[in-house]
Amino acid sequence: MTVRIRLARHGRKKNPAYRLVVADSRSPRDGRFIEMLGTYDPMKDPAEIRVDGDRALEWLREGAQPSETARSLLRRAGVWDRFMEGKTK
Repeated sequence: MTVRIRLARHGRKKNPAYRLVVADSRSPRDGRFIEMLGTYDPMKDPAEIRVDGDRALEWLREGAQPSETARSLLRRAGVWDRFMEGKTK
């Protein structure tokens, strides 16, 4: 089983909102997930990103693989840099 950190789409038609979730890679995009790590609202100006940094860091250390979009959101939230610092030491 591969665990991924990815986005799950929610919200109305033409008004997306996303959840940053930890899910089995085989589950559907908006289907079953293990844990919700945060939210992303691209419709606000500037886009609003909320992430539970400690939980996300823990999942990354356990080997969860983020999608490209999730990685960029984690980088903007500052979690990815904390993860990389811990890897280099």
